[in-house]
Amino acid sequence: MQTALDKRLPIPLYHQLKSVILNAIQSGDLKPDDQIPPESELAQTYGVSKITVRQALRELADLGYVRREQGRGTFVARTRLAQGPRDLTSFTEEMRRHGLAAASRVLEAGVMPADAALAERLGLRPGDDVFVLKRLRLADGEPMSIQTAHIPLELAPGLPEESLDDASLYEILQLHYGRQPSRAREAHSAVLIEAEDAELLGVPPGSPALAAERIAYLESGQPLEFVHSVVRGDRYKIVLDLVKEPA
Repeated sequence: MQTALDKRLPIPLYHQLKSVILNAIQSGDLKPDDQIPPESELAQTYGVSKITVRQALRELADLGYVRREQGRGTFVARTRLAQGPRDLTSFTEEMRRHGLAAASRVLEAGVMPADAALAERLGLRPGDDVFVLKRLRLADGEPMSIQTAHIPLELAPGLPEESLDDASLYEILQLHYGRQPSRAREAHSAVLIEAEDAELLGVPPGSPALAAERIAYLESGQPLEFVHSVVRGDRYKIVLDLVKEPA
């Protein structure tokens, strides 16, 4: 990684150091989860102050290239999966498209009566039976999100008996019950991960995350599913393509 900084250039030293580290990451010399040398070592190697080193690392962290862990140091961040306008697919299919092996661990599964808020989302009456499935979703063995799905039991009455650990819920709904989502509306918000979820996701409590709520609809317009997800902020980013409408 070592490349001398040129103090004669008008380019700030922190920016030169940031470029050196970034080039090492992008070339593969530094790989995901590799530890960046300590600040004191970088300062000595490149003949700069610790303040300069901290600024370079701070900007790399802000850009998502490194992550700073309290008491441990700075590490190369894993590539974030782009999430934005896309096809209506299951988690299994989405990970497959990224070249990752999807897996799940069932945390809770059962039937519950819909409260007023859930009934409104799913077009039900309060008290109607809803199948609830809470799963930890993994990609190549790494925890990615915690996803809780709610499906009107009348649409798939056999779901409580299905094996759902590593199965695609959408595939089961289509193959066993002839239910296929036609469209969905999804909203995202920024949250901090609470202690219980942080333990499941393998991140420190208070880490940034994306919370997503999705309602999927059948072609008839009837709600099929309401899903709430907590997604690791260090493994996802939202990408939007914006187009200016003609005047």
